[in-house]
Amino acid sequence: MRIGLVIDHLDPRRGGAEQWTFQHAEQLLARGHEVHVVAQGIDGPAARLDIVPHLLGSVRSVLSRAAAAEAALRQLGLDMIHDIGMGWHGHLLQSEDGSRLAQWEQKLLLLPSALRPCKRAMLHALPRYRDFRRLMARQFGDPARIVVAVSEMCARDYQHYHDVPPERIRLVYHGTDNERFSPVHREKWRAPIRQQLGLREDEVMLLFVGHDYQRKGLTTAIRAAHRLAAEGAPVRLVIVGGKRRQGLPAVDAGSEVIRFVGQIDDPVPYYAAADVFVLPTFYDPCSLSVSEAAASGLPSVTTRFNGAAELLTEGVDGCVVSDPADDADLASALRPLLDPAVRHRMGEAARKLALRHSLDRNCDQIVSIYQEVSGRMRRAA
Repeated sequence: MRIGLVIDHLDPRRGGAEQWTFQHAEQLLARGHEVHVVAQGIDGPAARLDIVPHLLGSVRSVLSRAAAAEAALRQLGLDMIHDIGMGWHGHLLQSEDGSRLAQWEQKLLLLPSALRPCKRAMLHALPRYRDFRRLMARQFGDPARIVVAVSEMCARDYQHYHDVPPERIRLVYHGTDNERFSPVHREKWRAPIRQQLGLREDEVMLLFVGHDYQRKGLTTAIRAAHRLAAEGAPVRLVIVGGKRRQGLPAVDAGSEVIRFVGQIDDPVPYYAAADVFVLPTFYDPCSLSVSEAAASGLPSVTTRFNGAAELLTEGVDGCVVSDPADDADLASALRPLLDPAVRHRMGEAARKLALRHSLDRNCDQIVSIYQEVSGRMRRAA
């Protein structure tokens, strides 16, 4: 098939949506498909893929980007167009942001309750948000377009916020590269990374991976780590990703509990060095980092607002907390994981979970939807 993938930027270093699209393009190419990518830019490892690029250049407005993508796609005569959330022209929509309306509602919880009505009014009034609403209306409004939900949470949000009927939704959880992310890398990376970070072997390394510190709940993770440390627990929270620390609790360079690593090209060594993965996110459609942690043999502690939490079994391969702002609850969920025997048992179960959700399986499910749509188009012709 001649398949078009539509995304703002294709560079797996930028975030989860870009990482998933990069991996999916690799999978499609390995299966012999011709892959076209319509994007503003294609950089990093993605620039080396054997794809057919169609670069839009820098287009500031979200509506202008969608229109530019549509104009480019109409010239290509592709068999299948799979949009990752940038445009409104295509056979499949897979918003890796989930429902922005649901996300905006969740992010209101970051504000004091007195400020939330004002912020909610701004979400309706400001031009930027109005443009996103127009974009979403066209993305979800086409009755012929299949909507891929990466979690049941997303499927519910699409029905509730965007009136997408269930028969147009297909549920496909993310898959993981279970060779790249694997416990076998501990032998190579655990000791040198921990030494680089100044961690002793008996200290419990809590790992946070994410760029959007606020939405991913980093403040809660920091406070929970400090709670545990104040009780005498030998914990260290290592933060991978992101750039700016404004608005976070005081974590100066002399902190004994927190280690900021910043942006990196490869998180594998940090998963290999870690003991527990923590992501108290306020909204995540289906976090790739939870899947990567599981593949690396790490138990995860996340929230019910993470679609990936649907894959976890409480106390078996991870823990799920209810309130992403409640650092006391997060600390309570982390306490049992201070026991190395518990971590080992849950880490082995997490690896087994990841093996059931591979990249191959994920690609099989997506290609099956392509075939479903193609068959429907042939019958309608």
